[in-house]
Amino acid sequence: MERSEERKRLHSLPILVIVVVLSLCQLSEAAIGLQTPMKLRRSFYKYYNTCKDAEAYVNHQVQISWKSDKSIVAKLLRLTYSDCFVTGCDASILLNGPKSEKTALENRGLGGFALIDDIKKVLEERCPGVVSCADILQLATRDAVHLSGGPSYIILTGRRDGMTSSASSVNIPSPSMSVNETLAYFNSKGLDVRDMATLLGAHTLGRTHCRNIEDRLYNFKGTKRPDPTMKPELVQSLRKQCPERLRKGQSDPLVYLNPESGSHYSFTESFYRRVNNNQAILGVDQQLLYREDTKDLTDQFAASLQDFKLSIALSMNRMGNINVLTGNQGEIRRTCSITNKDNPLLK
Repeated sequence: MERSEERKRLHSLPILVIVVVLSLCQLSEAAIGLQTPMKLRRSFYKYYNTCKDAEAYVNHQVQISWKSDKSIVAKLLRLTYSDCFVTGCDASILLNGPKSEKTALENRGLGGFALIDDIKKVLEERCPGVVSCADILQLATRDAVHLSGGPSYIILTGRRDGMTSSASSVNIPSPSMSVNETLAYFNSKGLDVRDMATLLGAHTLGRTHCRNIEDRLYNFKGTKRPDPTMKPELVQSLRKQCPERLRKGQSDPLVYLNPESGSHYSFTESFYRRVNNNQAILGVDQQLLYREDTKDLTDQFAASLQDFKLSIALSMNRMGNINVLTGNQGEIRRTCSITNKDNPLLK
């Protein structure tokens, strides 16, 4: 039976059985691997290393940040995506440099760096040179998702940090890319159609710049008209927030990807209901209706928050396994924004 079909069967199981199966699935994903052999483990720092309370330290710092800035969950989700979908989940997105990944046009507006730095500082004080920035990013994202109302899922740990970061390696899909092109991109990373439909659901919270929907509002496919699939009232509302031409010195405005979540940054299935009602903000999200399999998944998640939670727990875990570094690969950075060899504090 195909792995995607196996996961579909989970939805008919009692919740206690689901928890057990979920744990086993996550462990088997790591064992099977996506593109490289995996040596990640559950509770790596507690049982196989020297920082048994690492995950508790991460969780505490995320809670402090969440209380003052609910948007941190959306920032961390995007940061994790931008990390894993380039060279793999190696924290290369965190490295500074004039031509590093974070300088790429596709990564403009990324946030969450300060929280990762704060967590790293705490961990370096308690367990110097032990916990990788790559694991910190995965754990912090999981904890923020849970605080927003999403699932708390197992994160297999033991990642190590990459030592290079280049803007030229960034090839993240455009928000206007077709659903088939987007699926091909996900497939190239070892993820399937269910992962794609699920991970796009992260747009249930967060904001996007108007430049990412300008074509849908004013010049869809060169017609000089809005995207005909958008409801007129949605076009009218978004045009008020996103002018066709910015005034000199005006910054690119931000709009909520899911107004029903809005400034609360709450994890909800309402994103999929908006897709079904032709109210998706991004073109790539609206196109979930254009394939039978993604339409079926959209219907399923729109009808059941529990199904969405279960699926995103699995897909976030699978994404977090893309091209990880383990064993003697890479390093454990002492500062997340700089490699050890360039770190003046270590000289």
